[in-house]
Amino acid sequence: MADRPYTEVAVGILVRADGALLLSSRPAGKPYAGYWEFPGGKLEAGETVEQALRRELEEELGVVIGPAQVWRVTEHDYPHALVRLHWCKVHEWRGEFEMREGQSMAWQTFPLTVAPVLPGAFPVLDWLAAEAGWQGAVQQPSANQLA
Repeated sequence: MADRPYTEVAVGILVRADGALLLSSRPAGKPYAGYWEFPGGKLEAGETVEQALRRELEEELGVVIGPAQVWRVTEHDYPHALVRLHWCKVHEWRGEFEMREGQSMAWQTFPLTVAPVLPGAFPVLDWLAAEAGWQGAVQQPSANQLA
């Protein structure tokens, strides 16, 4: 893909009992601030994907997750980093959601109403939509046109 090293990232797809997915906005000061994404973060030295995801979701959202296994792995070349995304579906968590980095959160079904969404999430959104039997666009057309 590129001549720079990959940044390994654990990503949590939190799925509510009704099938809604949790997306959160990227906080100010980070690349792509204000974009919507599935929560997660970089793996630290010696961490497994599940350990990193557990740590990141507690640090960022204040929840403790149940079991998490890698579902899919994708790669995306952003201007600021070449990332390898380890996508984990999470169906169990405990605790109250706290936006500890000043971000926003939204439970979403298809079509998504939040925008803009990080480009690296679209392949996964397509797979999730297909699994859910959704056949339209994964995002409302008007959602792409934020000022």
